[in-house]
Amino acid sequence: MKLASQKPHNFALWVLSAVLLSTSLWGCGGGGGPAATNAVTVRALPAAFTLAQAVAYSPYRTSNRDSETITKAMIQEDLVLLGKAGIGLIRLFDSSDAVAKKVLEVITEQNLSMKVMLGLWVSSGSGSETGNQQEIARGIALANAYKTQVLAVSVGNETLVSWSRQPQTSANLLRYIQQVRNAVTQPVTTDENWAVLAQESIEQDAKSLLAAVDFVAMHTYPLLDTIHSPGLWDWQQQAVPEADRAVAMMDAAINRAKFEYSAVKTKLTALGLTQTPIVIGETGWKAVPSGNEVQRASPINQKMYWDRLKVWKNSGTGPQNIVLFAGFDEPWKLSDDKWGLFNVARQARCAVQGLSNDFVAETGSCAVADATHYVAVQSNARITANRYTVYADTVTNGEATPVVTPVLNAWESGTTATAVGSNTDADANDGPHSWQITPRPLVWGWGMTFAIDNSPDDLSNFDTSTGRLNFSIKTTYPGKIEVGFLTGTAADSSLYDVYLAISPGQYGYDNDGQWHQVSIPIAAIKAAGAKAYGMENSVASVFDLSRVTNPFVIADRYAKTANTAGNTTSLKVDAVYWSK
Repeated sequence: MKLASQKPHNFALWVLSAVLLSTSLWGCGGGGGPAATNAVTVRALPAAFTLAQAVAYSPYRTSNRDSETITKAMIQEDLVLLGKAGIGLIRLFDSSDAVAKKVLEVITEQNLSMKVMLGLWVSSGSGSETGNQQEIARGIALANAYKTQVLAVSVGNETLVSWSRQPQTSANLLRYIQQVRNAVTQPVTTDENWAVLAQESIEQDAKSLLAAVDFVAMHTYPLLDTIHSPGLWDWQQQAVPEADRAVAMMDAAINRAKFEYSAVKTKLTALGLTQTPIVIGETGWKAVPSGNEVQRASPINQKMYWDRLKVWKNSGTGPQNIVLFAGFDEPWKLSDDKWGLFNVARQARCAVQGLSNDFVAETGSCAVADATHYVAVQSNARITANRYTVYADTVTNGEATPVVTPVLNAWESGTTATAVGSNTDADANDGPHSWQITPRPLVWGWGMTFAIDNSPDDLSNFDTSTGRLNFSIKTTYPGKIEVGFLTGTAADSSLYDVYLAISPGQYGYDNDGQWHQVSIPIAAIKAAGAKAYGMENSVASVFDLSRVTNPFVIADRYAKTANTAGNTTSLKVDAVYWSK
């Protein structure tokens, strides 16, 4: 997947933060070593840069960015919306002809007042030097051709941090920065994770870079901290009454961002770089949980975070400016989507609703009382019955059922499949009802769950040599399907996918359009389990059959099944139960 305009996942923030807490480096600014002095005469950020409200901008609207053609009409629509929302500065991530050049042409041709922080994307790996030099040449040309519009230039995006997807050495990035700075007149920087700029012990030494830039552009994501290091700051706020918990969480979130800003400022002071201004080059809060941020992400919480950012910036005690991530949703980012002030349909979310009568508002409440917050997960007693029925018409003597009624919910916030009850074509061995599941796949696939998310059942008694997951299915869906269950919760970052890809002819499954009874050993499904997407670095994410939150999942992740993307053939499912 190309990443030219992506804000990469902050997959290792939990590692960095654990180091911070254990080494207590903040008092001395971290890192130690001799003080650095500016290697350049710092170019001042213009008032139009520091005073403007700023967002990161990328125009992609589909789930396949590589095949999408961006038009000037699309860009103009976006920039007009952002302007009406009070945005006067956008950060671009690259200097491509496909996006950056068109953005600057639109601003000029339409005489828009929008200003730009221009990005130069630098890559690593085979052939990257040639590509990077081409990107640098394009960026220099744009910065010089559009001096009125381009107020600052950023070389590289999260390239030094230890988990970077496009890693650079400090020396190589310094070479690129000096090359660009010698060829343009605007202030120049690099966008980087805060822990690098604060000089944490596991990160590269960035002192030479800090002395060579005109301003620091740091990234801080308290929301992502809650996923990758859930104990880093108290996002759950359980000591606060539930009615006040969302407000308390967002107050704690902005305090965490301030803490990370202070760590960077302390480092600059220790190096004698007190004249180097600090900008937050990226921060934000998701409006929809797309990467397991349930009980945290909502349009209301996003507004609360942005409102607090603006108060902080306007107080004069914080950064020179704050670039919010992001202007618009981008479906191609999958679990890293849903950061936008506007959704992909260009509907205004709570944070900007009311700023213009021209906006089409996204549906839903924007009342603080409806903000999302942590609700403790209920622990249920171990199921001791020999049968645990997730869904069936026929009642079996002695069976157990979920403590709460399962809710059918598709992945990606209910968007990747639909479930409709059917009364006309049910399994002959069960009653008249079944569920018809119709995929609405994204570029990577789809999934549908029978979820009891906040009330997990203890099914550890089924973890035996005879334990099985059973269901009936009728479909002509081509290729493999994935079936299984999920353990853990997003609230404590313990999600664990336990899905097995099965082919026609395995475990009784077939796709010939007739009803078939499938029975799969729990041990076989368990062997295929792995930490859920976004949980790769979570220490809390382990297989735990005592906390089953999705007792049945049916899905197709193309990377696991090797199926052709995009199939929407329906599947009918009935008589879902565990046995031992």
